[in-house]
Amino acid sequence: MTRTVLSAARRRLHSEDRYYWITSLLAARGHQRATCRLTAVNILGCGALPLLLMLGAHGPTGARDRSIAVAVFACCLALATIWLRSSWPARWVSQLCTLLVSVLLSVGCLIEADPALGLTGATAFIAVSAFAAVFHAGWLLASTWVVAVATLVVQSVRFAGVAPEVTVAVVALFALVNAFVVFCCRSVIRLVDNDVHYGELEPLTGLLTRDAFSDRIATIVTRDRDDDRFVAIVVVSLDSFSLLTAMGGDAGGNQARVAIGQRLRETLRRDAVLAHVGESEYLIADTFNTTDASVLTDRLQHTVRTAPYRLTASIGAVITPVADLVGHPPHDVVEELITIATSNVYRARRNGGQRTETTANPELTSLRNADGWDTDDDLTA
Repeated sequence: MTRTVLSAARRRLHSEDRYYWITSLLAARGHQRATCRLTAVNILGCGALPLLLMLGAHGPTGARDRSIAVAVFACCLALATIWLRSSWPARWVSQLCTLLVSVLLSVGCLIEADPALGLTGATAFIAVSAFAAVFHAGWLLASTWVVAVATLVVQSVRFAGVAPEVTVAVVALFALVNAFVVFCCRSVIRLVDNDVHYGELEPLTGLLTRDAFSDRIATIVTRDRDDDRFVAIVVVSLDSFSLLTAMGGDAGGNQARVAIGQRLRETLRRDAVLAHVGESEYLIADTFNTTDASVLTDRLQHTVRTAPYRLTASIGAVITPVADLVGHPPHDVVEELITIATSNVYRARRNGGQRTETTANPELTSLRNADGWDTDDDLTA
Protein backbone atom coordinates (compact mmCIF):
# COMPACT_ATOMS: atom_id res chain seq x y z
CA MET A 1 0.00 0.00 0.00
CA THR A 2 2.78 2.40 1.00
CA ARG A 3 4.73 1.52 -2.14
CA THR A 4 1.70 2.27 -4.30
CA VAL A 5 1.21 5.66 -2.66
CA LEU A 6 4.89 6.52 -3.10
CA SER A 7 4.81 5.43 -6.73
CA ALA A 8 1.74 7.57 -7.41
CA ALA A 9 3.35 10.55 -5.70
CA ARG A 10 6.53 10.09 -7.75
CA ARG A 11 4.56 9.98 -11.00
CA ARG A 12 2.70 13.14 -10.01
CA LEU A 13 5.93 14.98 -9.21
CA HIS A 14 7.51 14.01 -12.50
CA SER A 15 4.40 14.40 -14.62
CA GLU A 16 5.10 16.11 -17.91
CA ASP A 17 4.17 19.74 -17.94
CA ARG A 18 1.98 21.49 -20.48
CA TYR A 19 4.19 24.54 -20.96
CA TYR A 20 4.29 24.67 -24.76
CA TRP A 21 0.69 23.58 -25.15
CA ILE A 22 -0.60 26.37 -22.90
CA THR A 23 1.70 29.01 -24.36
CA SER A 24 0.55 28.10 -27.87
CA LEU A 25 -3.06 28.60 -26.79
CA LEU A 26 -2.16 31.98 -25.34
CA ALA A 27 -0.42 32.98 -28.56
CA ALA A 28 -3.32 31.82 -30.73
CA ARG A 29 -5.72 33.97 -28.72
CA GLY A 30 -3.42 36.97 -28.66
CA HIS A 31 -2.75 36.76 -24.90
CA GLN A 32 0.89 35.70 -24.96
CA ARG A 33 2.38 39.21 -24.85
CA ALA A 34 0.03 40.30 -22.06
CA THR A 35 0.96 37.18 -20.07
CA CYS A 36 4.66 37.93 -20.52
CA ARG A 37 4.21 41.51 -19.35
CA LEU A 38 2.12 40.49 -16.34
CA THR A 39 4.75 37.92 -15.37
CA ALA A 40 7.50 40.54 -15.70
CA VAL A 41 5.55 43.02 -13.57
CA ASN A 42 5.04 40.44 -10.81
CA ILE A 43 8.73 39.49 -10.78
CA LEU A 44 9.77 43.13 -10.69
CA GLY A 45 7.25 43.86 -7.93
CA CYS A 46 8.65 41.09 -5.74
CA GLY A 47 12.10 42.61 -6.08
CA ALA A 48 10.96 46.20 -5.55
CA LEU A 49 9.09 45.62 -2.28
CA PRO A 50 12.24 45.27 -0.10
CA LEU A 51 13.58 48.50 -1.61
CA LEU A 52 10.29 50.26 -0.88
CA LEU A 53 10.30 49.07 2.72
CA MET A 54 13.80 50.44 3.18
CA LEU A 55 12.20 53.90 3.22
CA GLY A 56 10.65 53.11 6.62
CA ALA A 57 11.84 51.70 9.91
CA HIS A 58 10.43 48.19 9.38
CA GLY A 59 12.36 47.32 6.22
CA PRO A 60 15.87 45.89 5.89
CA THR A 61 18.33 47.55 8.24
CA GLY A 62 22.10 47.53 8.28
CA ALA A 63 24.48 47.72 5.37
CA ARG A 64 24.42 43.98 4.71
CA ASP A 65 20.63 43.60 4.51
CA ARG A 66 20.27 46.76 2.47
CA SER A 67 22.90 45.52 0.03
CA ILE A 68 21.06 42.20 -0.22
CA ALA A 69 17.81 44.08 -0.94
CA VAL A 70 19.50 45.95 -3.79
CA ALA A 71 20.94 42.69 -5.14
CA VAL A 72 17.50 41.03 -4.99
CA PHE A 73 16.00 43.90 -6.96
CA ALA A 74 18.79 43.73 -9.56
CA CYS A 75 18.25 39.98 -10.03
CA CYS A 76 14.48 40.41 -10.32
CA LEU A 77 15.02 43.18 -12.87
CA ALA A 78 17.19 40.84 -14.95
CA LEU A 79 14.59 38.05 -14.75
CA ALA A 80 11.77 40.46 -15.66
CA THR A 81 13.74 41.55 -18.74
CA ILE A 82 13.67 37.95 -19.99
CA TRP A 83 9.87 38.07 -20.05
CA LEU A 84 9.79 41.40 -21.87
CA ARG A 85 11.60 40.10 -24.94
CA SER A 86 9.70 39.56 -28.19
CA SER A 87 10.03 35.75 -28.04
CA TRP A 88 8.38 33.55 -25.44
CA PRO A 89 10.99 32.03 -23.07
CA ALA A 90 11.95 28.41 -23.54
CA ARG A 91 10.63 25.89 -21.03
CA TRP A 92 13.91 25.52 -19.14
CA VAL A 93 14.21 29.32 -18.89
CA SER A 94 10.75 29.53 -17.35
CA GLN A 95 11.60 26.75 -14.90
CA LEU A 96 14.84 28.48 -13.91
CA CYS A 97 13.01 31.79 -13.47
CA THR A 98 10.45 30.14 -11.20
CA LEU A 99 13.12 28.61 -8.99
CA LEU A 100 15.15 31.83 -8.81
CA VAL A 101 12.11 33.96 -8.02
CA SER A 102 11.21 31.57 -5.19
CA VAL A 103 14.70 31.91 -3.70
CA LEU A 104 14.79 35.69 -4.18
CA LEU A 105 11.35 36.03 -2.63
CA SER A 106 12.50 34.01 0.36
CA VAL A 107 15.59 36.17 0.78
CA GLY A 108 13.49 39.33 0.51
CA CYS A 109 11.22 38.09 3.31
CA LEU A 110 14.05 36.99 5.60
CA ILE A 111 15.92 40.31 5.50
CA GLU A 112 12.92 42.25 6.81
CA ALA A 113 13.55 43.70 10.25
CA ASP A 114 9.93 43.15 11.23
CA PRO A 115 9.08 39.40 11.11
CA ALA A 116 5.39 40.28 10.67
CA LEU A 117 6.25 41.90 7.34
CA GLY A 118 8.25 38.80 6.43
CA LEU A 119 5.23 36.60 7.09
CA THR A 120 3.01 38.91 5.08
CA GLY A 121 5.48 39.00 2.19
CA ALA A 122 5.49 35.20 2.04
CA THR A 123 1.98 35.35 0.63
CA ALA A 124 3.63 36.25 -2.69
CA PHE A 125 4.57 32.57 -2.93
CA ILE A 126 0.93 31.94 -3.85
CA ALA A 127 1.46 33.68 -7.20
CA VAL A 128 4.62 31.66 -7.84
CA SER A 129 2.80 28.43 -6.95
CA ALA A 130 -0.07 29.30 -9.28
CA PHE A 131 2.34 29.90 -12.17
CA ALA A 132 4.13 26.60 -11.51
CA ALA A 133 0.81 24.74 -11.22
CA VAL A 134 -0.48 26.05 -14.55
CA PHE A 135 2.63 25.86 -16.70
CA HIS A 136 4.93 23.25 -15.22
CA ALA A 137 5.25 19.80 -13.70
CA GLY A 138 4.70 18.75 -10.11
CA TRP A 139 8.39 18.72 -9.14
CA LEU A 140 8.70 22.47 -9.76
CA LEU A 141 5.58 23.17 -7.72
CA ALA A 142 6.97 21.01 -4.90
CA SER A 143 10.28 22.90 -5.03
CA THR A 144 8.42 26.19 -4.71
CA TRP A 145 6.51 24.87 -1.71
CA VAL A 146 9.73 23.69 -0.02
CA VAL A 147 11.20 27.19 -0.26
CA ALA A 148 7.93 28.74 0.94
CA VAL A 149 7.64 26.40 3.93
CA ALA A 150 11.25 27.02 4.93
CA THR A 151 10.63 30.77 4.78
CA LEU A 152 7.46 30.48 6.87
CA VAL A 153 9.18 28.32 9.48
CA VAL A 154 12.01 30.82 9.96
CA GLN A 155 9.66 33.79 10.14
CA SER A 156 7.27 31.95 12.47
CA VAL A 157 10.10 31.22 14.91
CA ARG A 158 11.07 34.91 14.86
CA PHE A 159 7.51 36.12 15.35
CA ALA A 160 6.12 33.40 17.63
CA GLY A 161 7.49 35.02 20.76
CA VAL A 162 5.63 38.25 19.96
CA ALA A 163 2.22 36.98 18.89
CA PRO A 164 1.97 33.17 18.57
CA GLU A 165 -1.75 33.23 17.79
CA VAL A 166 -1.14 35.63 14.89
CA THR A 167 1.64 33.39 13.61
CA VAL A 168 -0.61 30.33 13.61
CA ALA A 169 -3.42 32.25 11.90
CA VAL A 170 -1.14 33.64 9.16
CA VAL A 171 0.48 30.27 8.44
CA ALA A 172 -2.91 28.52 8.34
CA LEU A 173 -4.34 31.16 6.03
CA PHE A 174 -1.32 30.88 3.74
CA ALA A 175 -1.62 27.09 3.57
CA LEU A 176 -5.36 27.15 2.87
CA VAL A 177 -5.22 29.84 0.19
CA ASN A 178 -2.15 28.33 -1.48
CA ALA A 179 -3.71 24.85 -1.60
CA PHE A 180 -7.00 26.23 -2.91
CA VAL A 181 -5.35 28.29 -5.66
CA VAL A 182 -3.19 25.38 -6.82
CA PHE A 183 -6.18 23.01 -6.74
CA CYS A 184 -8.22 25.39 -8.89
CA CYS A 185 -5.37 25.87 -11.38
CA ARG A 186 -4.75 22.16 -11.74
CA SER A 187 -8.45 21.40 -12.04
CA VAL A 188 -8.95 23.92 -14.84
CA ILE A 189 -5.94 22.56 -16.72
CA ARG A 190 -7.27 19.01 -16.46
CA LEU A 191 -10.65 20.11 -17.81
CA VAL A 192 -9.14 21.57 -20.98
CA ASP A 193 -6.25 19.14 -21.28
CA ASN A 194 -6.07 17.26 -24.59
CA ASP A 195 -4.47 14.17 -23.02
CA VAL A 196 -1.14 14.31 -24.83
CA HIS A 197 2.35 14.09 -23.44
CA TYR A 198 4.89 16.87 -23.77
CA GLY A 199 7.11 14.76 -26.04
CA GLU A 200 4.26 14.43 -28.54
CA LEU A 201 3.85 18.19 -28.95
CA GLU A 202 5.52 20.45 -31.47
CA PRO A 203 6.79 23.32 -29.26
CA LEU A 204 5.70 26.28 -31.39
CA THR A 205 2.04 25.45 -31.99
CA GLY A 206 1.32 22.92 -29.26
CA LEU A 207 0.01 20.51 -31.92
CA LEU A 208 1.13 16.92 -32.41
CA THR A 209 4.43 16.09 -34.07
CA ARG A 210 4.53 13.93 -37.21
CA ASP A 211 5.60 10.85 -35.23
CA ALA A 212 2.82 11.34 -32.69
CA PHE A 213 0.34 11.81 -35.53
CA SER A 214 1.47 8.54 -37.17
CA ASP A 215 1.12 6.69 -33.87
CA ARG A 216 -2.43 7.98 -33.37
CA ILE A 217 -3.54 6.98 -36.86
CA ALA A 218 -1.81 3.62 -36.55
CA THR A 219 -4.16 2.79 -33.69
CA ILE A 220 -7.13 3.57 -35.94
CA VAL A 221 -6.01 1.28 -38.77
CA THR A 222 -5.47 -1.68 -36.42
CA ARG A 223 -9.04 -1.80 -35.15
CA ASP A 224 -11.61 -4.48 -35.79
CA ARG A 225 -12.22 -5.66 -39.36
CA ASP A 226 -15.94 -4.99 -38.99
CA ASP A 227 -15.27 -1.23 -38.90
CA ASP A 228 -17.25 0.10 -41.89
CA ARG A 229 -15.88 3.64 -41.74
CA PHE A 230 -13.37 5.40 -43.98
CA VAL A 231 -10.25 7.13 -42.73
CA ALA A 232 -9.19 10.38 -44.40
CA ILE A 233 -5.67 11.84 -44.26
CA VAL A 234 -5.48 15.51 -45.21
CA VAL A 235 -2.40 17.66 -45.76
CA VAL A 236 -2.98 21.43 -45.55
CA SER A 237 -0.14 23.47 -47.05
CA LEU A 238 -0.25 27.27 -46.77
CA ASP A 239 0.18 29.07 -50.09
CA SER A 240 2.73 31.90 -50.41
CA PHE A 241 3.90 31.38 -46.85
CA SER A 242 7.47 32.30 -47.79
CA LEU A 243 6.17 35.71 -48.89
CA LEU A 244 4.59 36.21 -45.47
CA THR A 245 7.83 35.39 -43.66
CA ALA A 246 9.77 37.67 -46.03
CA MET A 247 7.49 40.58 -45.14
CA GLY A 248 6.84 39.87 -41.46
CA GLY A 249 10.04 38.04 -40.52
CA ASP A 250 10.30 34.86 -38.49
CA ALA A 251 8.17 36.34 -35.69
CA GLY A 252 5.32 37.07 -38.09
CA GLY A 253 5.59 33.60 -39.60
CA ASN A 254 5.49 31.96 -36.18
CA GLN A 255 2.44 33.97 -35.19
CA ALA A 256 0.68 32.88 -38.38
CA ARG A 257 1.53 29.21 -37.79
CA VAL A 258 0.19 29.34 -34.24
CA ALA A 259 -2.96 31.28 -35.16
CA ILE A 260 -3.88 29.02 -38.07
CA GLY A 261 -3.10 25.91 -36.06
CA GLN A 262 -5.48 27.06 -33.35
CA ARG A 263 -8.17 27.90 -35.93
CA LEU A 264 -7.85 24.43 -37.40
CA ARG A 265 -8.09 22.86 -33.95
CA GLU A 266 -11.31 24.76 -33.26
CA THR A 267 -12.73 23.77 -36.66
CA LEU A 268 -12.16 20.02 -36.40
CA ARG A 269 -14.27 17.49 -34.57
CA ARG A 270 -13.10 16.39 -31.14
CA ASP A 271 -12.00 12.96 -32.39
CA ALA A 272 -10.00 14.35 -35.31
CA VAL A 273 -6.18 14.30 -35.13
CA LEU A 274 -4.15 17.41 -35.96
CA ALA A 275 -0.38 17.85 -36.31
CA HIS A 276 1.97 20.60 -37.44
CA VAL A 277 4.82 19.44 -39.67
CA GLY A 278 7.42 21.26 -41.70
CA GLU A 279 7.32 25.00 -42.11
CA SER A 280 3.76 25.58 -43.24
CA GLU A 281 1.99 22.23 -43.35
CA TYR A 282 -0.59 20.61 -41.13
CA LEU A 283 -1.64 16.97 -41.03
CA ILE A 284 -5.25 16.07 -40.26
CA ALA A 285 -6.99 12.73 -39.91
CA ASP A 286 -10.66 11.96 -39.39
CA THR A 287 -13.12 9.18 -40.08
CA PHE A 288 -16.27 9.25 -42.24
CA ASN A 289 -19.13 6.98 -43.22
CA THR A 290 -18.58 7.59 -46.97
CA THR A 291 -15.67 8.33 -49.30
CA ASP A 292 -16.74 11.97 -49.54
CA ALA A 293 -14.42 14.10 -47.40
CA SER A 294 -15.39 17.39 -49.04
CA VAL A 295 -17.30 18.51 -45.96
CA LEU A 296 -13.96 18.51 -44.13
CA THR A 297 -11.73 19.92 -46.87
CA ASP A 298 -14.17 22.73 -47.72
CA ARG A 299 -14.30 23.69 -44.07
CA LEU A 300 -10.50 23.69 -43.89
CA GLN A 301 -10.23 25.93 -46.94
CA HIS A 302 -12.66 28.38 -45.36
CA THR A 303 -10.82 28.29 -42.03
CA VAL A 304 -7.45 29.17 -43.58
CA ARG A 305 -8.94 31.81 -45.88
CA THR A 306 -10.72 33.62 -43.05
CA ALA A 307 -7.83 33.45 -40.55
CA PRO A 308 -6.28 36.80 -39.53
CA TYR A 309 -3.43 36.52 -42.06
CA ARG A 310 -5.75 35.98 -45.04
CA LEU A 311 -3.70 33.13 -46.47
CA THR A 312 -4.93 30.39 -48.79
CA ALA A 313 -4.17 26.68 -48.78
CA SER A 314 -3.41 23.88 -51.18
CA ILE A 315 -5.02 20.77 -49.74
CA GLY A 316 -4.32 17.16 -50.57
CA ALA A 317 -6.53 14.37 -49.24
CA VAL A 318 -6.75 10.61 -49.41
CA ILE A 319 -9.60 8.47 -48.08
CA THR A 320 -9.77 4.70 -47.80
CA PRO A 321 -11.80 2.04 -45.92
CA VAL A 322 -10.53 1.30 -42.42
CA ALA A 323 -11.42 -2.39 -42.71
CA ASP A 324 -9.03 -2.89 -45.65
CA LEU A 325 -6.10 -1.67 -43.54
CA VAL A 326 -6.54 -4.03 -40.59
CA GLY A 327 -3.88 -6.73 -40.35
CA HIS A 328 -1.24 -4.80 -42.30
CA PRO A 329 1.80 -2.87 -40.98
CA PRO A 330 0.03 0.21 -39.56
CA HIS A 331 2.91 2.67 -39.76
CA ASP A 332 3.72 1.66 -43.33
CA VAL A 333 0.08 2.18 -44.26
CA VAL A 334 -0.04 5.59 -42.57
CA GLU A 335 3.17 6.77 -44.24
CA GLU A 336 1.89 5.72 -47.66
CA LEU A 337 -1.40 7.54 -47.09
CA ILE A 338 0.50 10.68 -46.05
CA THR A 339 2.66 10.38 -49.18
CA ILE A 340 -0.41 10.18 -51.41
CA ALA A 341 -2.01 13.18 -49.68
CA THR A 342 1.24 15.14 -50.03
CA SER A 343 1.40 14.33 -53.74
CA ASN A 344 -2.12 15.70 -54.06
CA VAL A 345 -0.93 18.92 -52.41
CA TYR A 346 1.76 19.33 -55.06
CA ARG A 347 -0.81 18.72 -57.76
CA ALA A 348 -3.16 21.31 -56.24
CA ARG A 349 -0.32 23.83 -56.13
CA ARG A 350 0.64 23.16 -59.76
CA ASN A 351 -2.97 23.84 -60.70
CA GLY A 352 -2.85 27.30 -59.15
CA GLY A 353 -3.22 26.67 -55.42
CA GLN A 354 -6.21 27.44 -53.22
CA ARG A 355 -7.81 24.17 -54.25
CA THR A 356 -8.23 20.59 -53.07
CA GLU A 357 -7.16 17.36 -54.73
CA THR A 358 -8.53 14.10 -53.33
CA THR A 359 -7.79 10.43 -53.97
CA ALA A 360 -10.41 7.88 -52.91
CA ASN A 361 -9.76 4.15 -52.39
CA PRO A 362 -6.15 4.13 -53.69
CA GLU A 363 -4.26 0.90 -54.29
CA LEU A 364 -1.71 0.77 -51.49
CA THR A 365 1.54 -1.10 -52.01
CA SER A 366 1.86 -1.55 -48.25
CA LEU A 367 -1.20 -3.81 -48.37
CA ARG A 368 0.49 -6.09 -50.89
CA ASN A 369 3.87 -6.12 -49.16
CA ALA A 370 2.94 -7.18 -45.66
CA ASP A 371 5.65 -9.78 -45.15
CA GLY A 372 6.04 -10.82 -41.57
CA TRP A 373 2.49 -9.86 -40.61
CA ASP A 374 -0.25 -12.33 -39.69
CA THR A 375 -2.96 -12.82 -42.31
CA ASP A 376 -6.14 -14.85 -42.16
CA ASP A 377 -4.31 -17.84 -43.69
CA ASP A 378 -1.59 -17.58 -41.05
CA LEU A 379 -4.14 -17.47 -38.28
CA THR A 380 -6.00 -20.55 -39.50
CA ALA A 381 -2.85 -22.57 -40.21
